[in-house]
Amino acid sequence: MDEFKRYGLYVVPEGPFFDAGSSWLGWDSMAGVAVAHPVVANLPEPPDALTATPGKYGFHGTIKPPFYLAPGTTVPALDRAARAFCAGRAPVVVPALKVCRMDGFVALKPSEWSDALADLAGAAVAALDAFRAPPSDAELARRRKAGLTNRQDKMLQTWGYPYVMEEFRFHMTLTGRTDNVEAVRAALAVHFAPILPEPFVIDSLALMGEAVDGAFHVVHRYALSG
Repeated sequence: MDEFKRYGLYVVPEGPFFDAGSSWLGWDSMAGVAVAHPVVANLPEPPDALTATPGKYGFHGTIKPPFYLAPGTTVPALDRAARAFCAGRAPVVVPALKVCRMDGFVALKPSEWSDALADLAGAAVAALDAFRAPPSDAELARRRKAGLTNRQDKMLQTWGYPYVMEEFRFHMTLTGRTDNVEAVRAALAVHFAPILPEPFVIDSLALMGEAVDGAFHVVHRYALSG
């Protein structure tokens, strides 16, 4: 595990849903291999162009955003803390997912707000924060280029990422930004419709590591068994 430069805690589904999402993105984070993109009807852009940015992360939903390890912390200690956290948390059930447009890109989002999912994410961010190195000045500047609200900037300073706690919105990214967002959304809605789980049961979280080439790999999976 020490070969990774950043770590994060994510929802990573299993089975056909994971396979479909990984194929679309072109990266299987469980196997650690590139996979062929599917043929998707009515796409205005090729899949490799649409997934160039999110593809390196694999198919996931962020719970604890990626971070560099703080000085004095170790990967085995992070593993133990993540395992203990998940052992004390119950699974979360989301009624359904839908393909949506989000600020110029396309993602899967819950069909309705989930307090339980937001609580899980907020608790994970706080529970593992001791392992997070503070963001550098360069990272702070890069995040602020997005035009953060005052509250998001406060989250960035406190937790190292602007979209956590009350700013958290669970999603599973499918594309980078595109000028054809609605046409892409419509095509992917049709493509994913047969395999979207109803309900979507989140019964585990995965510790993922970012390799030197920027690709994320599943390191460990922990059952939510509380």
